[in-house]
Amino acid sequence: MAPTSLSDLKRKDLLQSKGFINAEWVNAKSNKTFDVLDPATLDKIATIPEMGAADAALAVDAADEAFKTFKKTTGRERARMLRKWNDLNLKHIDDLALILTLENGKTLAEAKGEVVYATSFLEWFAGEAERTYGEVIPSANLNQRILTFKQPLGVAACLTPWNFPIGMITRKAGAALAAGCTTVWKPAGETPLSCLAQAVLAQEAGFPKGTINVVTTLDLVAEVGKELCTNKKVKKVSFTGSTRVGKILAEHCAGSVKKMSLELGGNSPFLVFDDANIDTAVEACLVAKLRNSGQTCVTANRIMVQKGIYDKFADALANRIKGLKVGKGTDEGVIIGPLTHERAVEKAMSHINDAKKHGGQVILGGAPMEGTKGYFIQPTIIKNMSKEMLTTREETFAPVVGLYKFDTEEEAINIANDCDVGLGGFVITENIARSWRVVEALEVGMVGVNQGMLSAAENPFGGVKESGYGREGGAQGIQEYLAVKSMFINVSV
Repeated sequence: MAPTSLSDLKRKDLLQSKGFINAEWVNAKSNKTFDVLDPATLDKIATIPEMGAADAALAVDAADEAFKTFKKTTGRERARMLRKWNDLNLKHIDDLALILTLENGKTLAEAKGEVVYATSFLEWFAGEAERTYGEVIPSANLNQRILTFKQPLGVAACLTPWNFPIGMITRKAGAALAAGCTTVWKPAGETPLSCLAQAVLAQEAGFPKGTINVVTTLDLVAEVGKELCTNKKVKKVSFTGSTRVGKILAEHCAGSVKKMSLELGGNSPFLVFDDANIDTAVEACLVAKLRNSGQTCVTANRIMVQKGIYDKFADALANRIKGLKVGKGTDEGVIIGPLTHERAVEKAMSHINDAKKHGGQVILGGAPMEGTKGYFIQPTIIKNMSKEMLTTREETFAPVVGLYKFDTEEEAINIANDCDVGLGGFVITENIARSWRVVEALEVGMVGVNQGMLSAAENPFGGVKESGYGREGGAQGIQEYLAVKSMFINVSV
């Protein structure tokens, strides 16, 4: 029988209810707290310290002190710790998935998938830790030799979102620790428990005192974020979240010209052409749109279908979605869980009502789930979408499918690129030449062709335009935490 409550945890110490600073579990200096709720039932599952700027400063001080020795460790030493952390995650996957499901709402199956996904970054960066190569550069001066090598930046602040609370921390901290940086983690207030569990396992894996620190907050998030961005001991900030908040953090970091990685909002186009295989298109759409109840940064937000198969695709998609069970993530057979917070339900309903106001036709769902206590919304499909609607310009972040119709390839590309952000996109076609043309023309950082997934540890994840800058994962991920230093040697006699 699948676990359903925190009492089912095999390893009780993975559930922590304090912040983690300098290898100690601590309360907030103010002794303030906040509650973490199960979004499926609205039951309280934990009470966590409401930490502020003073707590964040202590965490930075601890990381800064630890950096003095951690930067001298070898890549192989750090790789061994990362691999042990990876192994511990897989060993305790059931407990980690349960904690994640109860605080985030996603199904246990998806939660286990996230643990596997998260650990892939630890394994990947364990390998990259030993590949931070420098260069020998041919000099134009015969009496001079030039070489470069790479060094860790220093303290790295990792600010993570609530939609992938394990995957986002390992993607950031895995790269930072592999590079030799020390870290301060600031998880989302809605989902801090998964991050705290990772701190338990990372400490067990052998990371030294002060290399990992966790600051928890819900209501003081702006105060903590500002401290991490303006504190001069912090040399790198990595943030995943909204474009609005990313711009604020960038302004804070500008004062000390701090290096940043920003993975911000998306508005992913999903283009289905007349030559597409309908079954392939529907299955890719289900993954791209409904994974994590539609709450991913690369979720298919604008689903554009060529007019020749528009109605056929809409009917096929509706038939598939009708059969998907909605409910609590720990219940058997559930495919779509609740949204993570109440604001998400309110935003989704505003998008649905706006679409109806502008001529959209709801052919499935269109309302909150009745008879439920948590943040549930019916999986929804809306036809006859147009550019005047809110979903054209804003991420819906819910299981709400808006279907746009287009005539030509050129029109589809123009509509897809008519937005301020560019994180991901999807192209569904059986024409290999078309796939190349469209992928090259889309103004996004990543494109899935005939599939609904865009992320892997070995791939550089990131976007263009107002979706941010920098890359996470791939060979590029560790470089975000390294500085290149040049050495000039006089070899004249």
